[in-house]
Amino acid sequence: MLTDTIRAKMPAGRSDWSRAIAAFSKSDGRKATWQLINTIVPYLALLALMTVCVVQGWPYFITLLLALPAAGLAIRIFIFFHDCCHDSYFTSRRANRIVGFITGVLTFTPFDDWKRSHNIHHATAGDLDSRGTGDIWTMTVDEYLAAPRLTRLGYRLVRNPFFLLIVVPFYLSMIAYRLPTRGAGWRAAVSVIGTNLALVGIFAGAALTVGWQTYLMVQVPIILVAWSMGVWLFYIQHQYEDAYWVRGEERDPLDAALKGSSYYRLPKVLQWMTGSIGLHHIHHLRPRIPNYHLQACQDAIPVLQAVKPLTLRRSFRSVSLNLWDEQAQRMVGFGAIRGRARGI
Repeated sequence: MLTDTIRAKMPAGRSDWSRAIAAFSKSDGRKATWQLINTIVPYLALLALMTVCVVQGWPYFITLLLALPAAGLAIRIFIFFHDCCHDSYFTSRRANRIVGFITGVLTFTPFDDWKRSHNIHHATAGDLDSRGTGDIWTMTVDEYLAAPRLTRLGYRLVRNPFFLLIVVPFYLSMIAYRLPTRGAGWRAAVSVIGTNLALVGIFAGAALTVGWQTYLMVQVPIILVAWSMGVWLFYIQHQYEDAYWVRGEERDPLDAALKGSSYYRLPKVLQWMTGSIGLHHIHHLRPRIPNYHLQACQDAIPVLQAVKPLTLRRSFRSVSLNLWDEQAQRMVGFGAIRGRARGI
């Protein structure tokens, strides 16, 4: 097994292994600040240019074309937000909270609420007995076959590419993250309310200057495209043929990181826009490594390179993989159980 090979090459003892990558967990304020400048400034410039296009009455397709690079920058801003949720972007916890809130507003995501669910995701990734928080709905073959017809229909709907990449991003950005998560606590609720108030303030400011219709015509395409890209990234990070799912008592953190999180090798431009989050096996191995150190960690520690990369072309095949086969230990499509399911 891959992780057996990696263990054999790693220094003996978990503490020694941790020290091998500890240097990459150190935050660098200068790198973080430069990232904020080289991303948020062009993002705001694109927003301004798109606003001019709408106000001047230029063909709307020009605005929509500009929304594509703006959405790419929004994804990159979200990665900064993500690092702040791990308290890895800056050394200062306060700086992480401030920047996390601001980047959360820019990406329509409440800081504390999302941080809570994402931390649960890291603690339970690959655990069949702890699904349901911060992850993609994934059923086993046996669960699907035993489920009522309506549940199977709903599952097929959620796993449909159109629904997953169009409906889900709209629901998350416009509805789900506008409401406090039940049972998440007061801090998470305050973060949702604070983010919503900030968005209302931005909307009101736009309405009084360029008009609310202009604001929606500029902002909505960016958010929906960015969230569609984000949902795809999150999907492909844990949904591929040789993924990792086991029952709770069998879960191993090293296996969950290196087998259950993809090494999504993207072209350089896309890697920059996605903040190197394609190196997800390293991120789950050591969540405190900020995005600007992930590639350096990959390059410096050869043993991590034993993880087989998932290419952009190969990743599209994962759309047809919908169920976890516990016997075969791999993701399979609905076609693999054709004839065994009742009705659907």
